Amino acid sequence: MIEQQPNLKRTVRSFVRREGRMTGAQKRALQDLWSTFGIGDDLSFDGKFIFGDQRPLTLEIGFGDGQVLIGMAKQNPGVGFLGIDPHRPGVGRLLHELAREDILNVRVMIGDAGEIVPRAITEHTLERILVFFPDPWPKKRHHKRRLLNDVFLGVLANRLKQNGTLHVATDWIEYAQEILDAVDRAPLLQNAAGQGNFSPRPDWRPLTKYERRGLNLGHRVFDILAHRT
Repeated sequence: MIEQQPNLKRTVRSFVRREGRMTGAQKRALQDLWSTFGIGDDLSFDGKFIFGDQRPLTLEIGFGDGQVLIGMAKQNPGVGFLGIDPHRPGVGRLLHELAREDILNVRVMIGDAGEIVPRAITEHTLERILVFFPDPWPKKRHHKRRLLNDVFLGVLANRLKQNGTLHVATDWIEYAQEILDAVDRAPLLQNAAGQGNFSPRPDWRPLTKYERRGLNLGHRVFDILAHRT
């Protein structure tokens, strides 16, 4: 049973739908492939529920075009991957690619991770949580929409297994420092690089399209890795 945490309900969403027009292939993928790869957000579950076995489970929050998720799933066929993203065109594109490449170790949820994770994912379920380039909401009046704060980091830590890993990457320095400070405050998380320090970029972290664009503009990327105590 998932614990009841009514005080963790988000009243402000961490995203605004800015969806472009969906292609025919994306629409067909959502219609035809959701029963294979999709999970409704009204369930509570663990990894065994998703894949029927005890394989390690990695969650990626905000998978965008899905290329990082696809790459990791292909390289790690013995690991289960769960992706959560609110934008249906990207979800449709991912489902299309999963079917085209016959990738069976990925499942997908549509919606706000800030609402889905507390409600749907049971505690001590995940080996890794990946949050690559979350929306920084740069305007001060929009900071309340930022996904990663003290409360939600506590929720994520609770869903990790002992010694599980949270990995965040962002190229927005002010948001990076805010996340780093929150990680260092979190009672269930230990900064892998030591308190107050960012981590080197791990070799295994794929470069995203967003990251390449930022690097071409001279942006610095900040990685934060923490382990569940």
